[in-house]
Amino acid sequence: MNAKSLPVTNGSLLIAEPYMGDTNFDRSVVLVCEHSPAGTFGLVLNQTTDLQLGDVIEDVYASQPLFVGGPVQQNTLHFIHRRPDLIDGSIRVTNGLYWSGDFDQVKQAVNIGTLSEQDIRFFIGYSGWDAGQLAGELDQKAWIVSRADATFLFETPADQFWRGVLKKMGGEFKSIAHYPVDPRLN
Repeated sequence: MNAKSLPVTNGSLLIAEPYMGDTNFDRSVVLVCEHSPAGTFGLVLNQTTDLQLGDVIEDVYASQPLFVGGPVQQNTLHFIHRRPDLIDGSIRVTNGLYWSGDFDQVKQAVNIGTLSEQDIRFFIGYSGWDAGQLAGELDQKAWIVSRADATFLFETPADQFWRGVLKKMGGEFKSIAHYPVDPRLN
C-alpha cells in the first residue's frame, strides 16, 4: 500500500509535502493524537522554540525544550511521552506512544529527572482540523501519511525529523527527502 493512501488513524504521521505553501506546516511532521468523524487533533513534532518548560510553567526546574504543536491555541500546553508507568491518565496514541496524563506527576518526574527529553516532549498550541477538513487536504495531496514510531520520534533531532521520516519510508519518499527548500535555487 502506498503511504499516501494509508488511512489516517490515531498514531498517524502527517508529513507535509515539500511545497505545501502553508507556512504553519512548512516541512512539518504532525503526530495525529486523536482522529474521529468530528475532526482531528495533532501535534507538530519538529517545530522548536527558544523556550523551556520552566519559562511557561511554575515549579519546573529541569531543562525541557518546548515545541510548537501547531497554530491553534498557542496558550495551551500539551505533551506526548512513552512512560505511562509514571503518568496516570495517559492516553495511548499508538504502540509505545502516549498523550497527556496527570500533569502534577509529570512536573514531579521532570524535576527529579525520571522523565527526560528521551521520554517526553512538550508543545505549545496544537494542530486541528474540523470534520472533513483534513480529508480535503489529503485529496489535494498536501500530506503524506505514515505511521509513528516512538523510538524514532524521541531519538531523532527535530531539525532532521521531516527528512528522516521520508528517508525511513524509502522508495519515492527517500527522493522527496532531498527536495530543495527553494527549487529556484537549485
